[in-house]
Amino acid sequence: MNYLVAMEAAWLVRDVENIDDAIGVAVSEAGKRLNDQDMDYVEVEVGATTCPACGEPFDSAFIAADTALVGLVLEMKVFNAESVEHAQRIAKSEIGGALRDVPLKIVETIEYAEDEEPPTEPSE
Repeated sequence: MNYLVAMEAAWLVRDVENIDDAIGVAVSEAGKRLNDQDMDYVEVEVGATTCPACGEPFDSAFIAADTALVGLVLEMKVFNAESVEHAQRIAKSEIGGALRDVPLKIVETIEYAEDEEPPTEPSE
């Protein structure tokens, strides 16, 4: 079977003054490190965090002392894996190898048949 594996990554950005800059730098740096390893097939987006008060999602980024922690979502298609766990290990190994020292957590894995297109984005 084929799988779409989504991971959350914690990306640290130093010397930034606003959220938009932090997000731009995080996505750009992650994309560059992945592309340097010929992994342009990994999708990189800013994550979303749910507001505990109102329940609305907002960009997963926080700034303190001109240093930001940005939550990124990394998506990778894994083909012909033996199981969900196998697909997750493959994705985490591939992405983790390119993004050394970046904390990663599997957030969702979606199975799809060989003759289907994968979902455009994981459901939350």
